Amino acid sequence: MPHTYLFALTDGGGTVPPELGAARRLVERGHHVRVLGEDSMAPEVRATGATLVPWRRAPNRPDRDPANDPLKDWEARGLLAQARDMGELVIAGPAPAVAHDVLEEIDRERPDLVVTSVFTFGAMVAAESRGIPFDVLIPNVYALPTPGRTPFGAGLRPARGPLGRARDRAVTSLSSRVFDRYTLDGLNGLRARLGLGPLTHSWEQMSAARRHLVLTSPAFDLPGPLPANARYVGPVLDDPSWADDAPWAPPPGDDPLVNVALSSTFQDQAALLGRIVDALAMLPVRGIVTTGQSLAPGAVPGAANVAVVASAPHHAVLPGAALVVTHGGHGTLVKALAAGRPVVVLPHGRDQADNAVRVTLRGAGVAISRRSSADRIARSVRRVLDDPAYARAASVLGAAIRHDAEHSRLVTELEELEELDAPQ
Repeated sequence: MPHTYLFALTDGGGTVPPELGAARRLVERGHHVRVLGEDSMAPEVRATGATLVPWRRAPNRPDRDPANDPLKDWEARGLLAQARDMGELVIAGPAPAVAHDVLEEIDRERPDLVVTSVFTFGAMVAAESRGIPFDVLIPNVYALPTPGRTPFGAGLRPARGPLGRARDRAVTSLSSRVFDRYTLDGLNGLRARLGLGPLTHSWEQMSAARRHLVLTSPAFDLPGPLPANARYVGPVLDDPSWADDAPWAPPPGDDPLVNVALSSTFQDQAALLGRIVDALAMLPVRGIVTTGQSLAPGAVPGAANVAVVASAPHHAVLPGAALVVTHGGHGTLVKALAAGRPVVVLPHGRDQADNAVRVTLRGAGVAISRRSSADRIARSVRRVLDDPAYARAASVLGAAIRHDAEHSRLVTELEELEELDAPQ
């Protein structure tokens, strides 16, 4: 029987296609889906067939212009400042307004399930207060602090021996204290107003979820235990609906094609893109650089063998590419690997250093600093193109990623609501 779903999503750039991929799949199965979302993602929501409900009190960007980004994490000075801004501007600060909008929709529609973005804590509190189950979409590697797992965000390799495990415990403890400093009081204040008990740590809010749906392949993530309510459901490899909006074509010729994709959101990447173009201009390759919605192609000068375009769908570019140069966002990486393409990763921040470790441990590419010179970038591209071991490793990892995408349990998990249909 059809169910009613309420998605409560924020515009995280690369998180939007997989999250809306879940909504689209439910619509195609005949379910009723409403998406609370930002105006910046409105065309993508409508393309799924779901009903868009714009955020009213909660933050709502009109578009993806960097000036309208509430976080502006590229301006933060250090990890502590980033944690503060994330807590105050994305999680705890907007939580009361997010909860208000979600409560209005819950009381209007009484959905069977609320589905949230990973940082939409206000939506989780609202659902819990009304007794509506909620699932959390995690469109990258598993990030929550969990004993036995490598801490998120530090770009660490798996622990080895007692010292490595002690390192992980120390880093996890520190990151949790910092996160709590900027989120816990605000979340507990909201919970109290809605009749819920206090949290000891902010991450505990997610423990109330029915499911953590991890939209990646365990073959890509690092091994480690998951909480009982967490599930790997496979990656969603959908391209954003806007990727087909602009014309694109690779430079002519038969030289190897290098696809350069440094995030669909602004991360102050124009200067790096310029150095990558300079690097490719030194090599017997063809390059196609996509700038995304937040950076005009004219901000990045091309070269005789390098085309710079606003967008090009991965499913069309990757089959003809020999290599992908990327910031290390999860979506770009799993699509490149699913196509069997090795990568050169230049992490900017967020989850990207963690993703780079997962690539290099499997031998599917190399990682270098985003501050690398054009010469160093050129050497890294040449290294990966000249050594077939990288392509072989990418092919092996990509086969596992494709299998998990093609046999995804995402919809199955979202539809398993029989207990809600049972007589009370």
